Amino acid sequence: MEYSNFELEHLIDEWIHSERDRKLLKRRLIDKIKFADLAEEFNYTVRHTQRIYRKAFGDLYKHLNK
Repeated sequence: MEYSNFELEHLIDEWIHSERDRKLLKRRLIDKIKFADLAEEFNYTVRHTQRIYRKAFGDLYKHLNK
């Protein structure tokens, strides 16, 4: 199922409780920012940025498939 950017933003706000994780997910899913650029923006390594994204996306995914 495809979601509009508006729907994605709403779902992220509703189900992701960490402000950092919400911002990172929105930047990746809605703004289509690459991990290297996200890492620089959030001042993390690329690997740590990917780890945060995978966990937050996994949490969101659980709610999308209920």
